[in-house]
Amino acid sequence: MPVDTLSTRLTGLRGLYRAGYRSVLVYRADLLFGIAGLVIQATLTVVVWRVLYDGHDEVAGVGASTAVAYAVLAACIQSILMPWQFSSLPLRVLRGQIGVDMMRPRSLISQNLAQAAGTMVGRLPVGAAGLLTGLALGGVKAPHTLPDLLAWVVSMVLGIANVMIINLLVSMIAFWTVEIGGIMILYRFGSAFLSGALIPLWFMPGWLQPIISWLPFQAQIYAPLSIWFGTRHGVDLLGTLALQLGWVLVLFVLLQLVWRRAVHKVVVFGG
Repeated sequence: MPVDTLSTRLTGLRGLYRAGYRSVLVYRADLLFGIAGLVIQATLTVVVWRVLYDGHDEVAGVGASTAVAYAVLAACIQSILMPWQFSSLPLRVLRGQIGVDMMRPRSLISQNLAQAAGTMVGRLPVGAAGLLTGLALGGVKAPHTLPDLLAWVVSMVLGIANVMIINLLVSMIAFWTVEIGGIMILYRFGSAFLSGALIPLWFMPGWLQPIISWLPFQAQIYAPLSIWFGTRHGVDLLGTLALQLGWVLVLFVLLQLVWRRAVHKVVVFGG
């Protein structure tokens, strides 16, 4: 692709990215309450998990410090990756504005992914507040080694891509049902549980762990955090990253297939 063409494409998507970012900052009260809420959640998480581990060195082979740090980091990451309004697509379908989006020179998928990226960046202060709280209370520590940190960054990028694609897939259900409020609630709860954000896979029943470990959701939070704590090495580490990448590719292909079907469900003058 010529450089000038690529630059033009990126310029168009940059505007959508800024729109997503500004949509978070516009509601400053919501952002501040989100920060306050996560600070309280991080504080309670540290206190509660320490109480639960009182008198126990390990539970299911996991030490108290690891469990506390995992819970705090999972809450911080989820606050960034899963904002309540993770896509404007359902509302635009409901209002019939989707026809305008489809007429733009950028694909609808790239438009929404760019906007989602901006929204996540706008939520960074929330996650940062929770992380700083965890560090201040001694509940979070940095990865053990530099290779672990670098592997975590790669895993986190793949996890973010995973979340963005699945979020958009869920949003596209609006082309068939128009209203997806109930579906979004179920999806958020299911994603939080299956990704390990609510309960680490370490504490789940033995029969359930292998099932969840092969689903795409674990690639969002559990996989990156398992690398953060240095529990993945060598072939196991490469296998984790390969599984994350594989799901990103599979989900993106599925997204393209769903979009090809969805485009035939569009009603321009109304939802």
